[in-house]
Amino acid sequence: MNAFFKLQQHGSSVRAEIIGGVTTFITMAYIMVVNPAILSFAGIPVGPSTVATILTAAVGCLLMGLIANRPIAVAPYMGENAFIAFGLAALGIGWEQRLGAVFVSGVLFLIITLLGVRGWLANSVPVSLKHSFAVGIGLFLAFIGLYETSIVTSFVSGMPPQALPTDAHGLFLSPAVPVKIGNLRDPQVLLALGGFLLMTVLMIRKVRGALLIGIVVTALIGGALGFGHMPKAIVALPFTGEYDLSQIAFKLDITSVLHLSFLPVLLTLFLMSFLDTLGTLTGLGSAANLLDEKGNFPQVEKPMLVDALTCMFSGLVGTSTSGAYIESATGISAGARTGLAAVVTAALFAASLFFIPLIEPLQQLRFAYGPALIAVGVLMTGSVRRIDFDDLTEWVPAFVTIVMMLFTYNIANGLTAGLVVHPVLKLASGRARELNAGTIVLALLCAAYYLFGLPH
Repeated sequence: MNAFFKLQQHGSSVRAEIIGGVTTFITMAYIMVVNPAILSFAGIPVGPSTVATILTAAVGCLLMGLIANRPIAVAPYMGENAFIAFGLAALGIGWEQRLGAVFVSGVLFLIITLLGVRGWLANSVPVSLKHSFAVGIGLFLAFIGLYETSIVTSFVSGMPPQALPTDAHGLFLSPAVPVKIGNLRDPQVLLALGGFLLMTVLMIRKVRGALLIGIVVTALIGGALGFGHMPKAIVALPFTGEYDLSQIAFKLDITSVLHLSFLPVLLTLFLMSFLDTLGTLTGLGSAANLLDEKGNFPQVEKPMLVDALTCMFSGLVGTSTSGAYIESATGISAGARTGLAAVVTAALFAASLFFIPLIEPLQQLRFAYGPALIAVGVLMTGSVRRIDFDDLTEWVPAFVTIVMMLFTYNIANGLTAGLVVHPVLKLASGRARELNAGTIVLALLCAAYYLFGLPH
């Protein structure tokens, strides 16, 4: 292991890597609960989806350890799963086609990664924008958590239909205020608030697995109060019965995705996934001090290759786009420095396949897993201090990225808007020399998203 993972060269040890790998797993284990719950809105059955989520995480982490030798965990992305579940709902696209789009985007990622284009584009993004990606994604996840737990809810929630404003044709108008605070007397809302505070205290005290402990404790308290239900069993054989992966594996529809009419969907998913990977790797590198003096992630092509391969695997087994997880920073802070930590995380995900019955009740408890999304948002928004606030040509694009991502409830809108605004401001201020070819290419691709994609 020392020779393969170069432990001594990275100043690490087997013990440090095991501790780091376990820490990362405990921190991000919530994805086994949250991802299937979200994808269920796309019609993907929860049991097989849970198996696909865990299997993808195990394979992705293993590949990251063996190919990239990085202490970075890989699993289905938050954000992309929301796009798969909700963003395509209005188009009447079945989940088979959505999985086909995941696979095809993975193939495209693989091609541009092998050609060196992906790494070139990644290193072309301005430093302030890179850090704004992490901030925006963090706030986006926090907002999802607030809304899922009803700490924040729609302004029209609880209002009778006759109280809602309509136009002359009887169509509902947008409310003057989009959201409002939830019912703080609701026991489940109070549970969510308590869960978030518990997670925060545990993180302050640097307790490993703070998020997972918070989810489990909150769920147990909720169960004792009569919310949710107890697990049907402790262990179960994966790939059988309600966990039979054959219900969704290899059911993807690739043929429909290759039609010209599907191009806007592919363009949108491709750009979202490409930019999310870039944003998350940059946010992870920033949080873990892995970036070089130019703000670039060293040898970014290797983790991006793993990302592409795992994305293809995701579509094949029946789950959403996968990529690097920001929670890997907790494992790095615990001492992980090489891919051995990722292999340890992979092994723990693989073992989880036999304990799915313990996971299933948590998937119904929004008050339990919602606070984890808020807590992850807290961790990610720390990158805001690395944005250059003194230069408006840097700060304004970063600001646009963050607010568009959050207030349009769409990650792609924020990433693309920031990448378009940045070169425009540089040109308008007479500082075109600060731009590079990669920045221009990204701006043109993002402009194509608004012209030909599916901005929503």
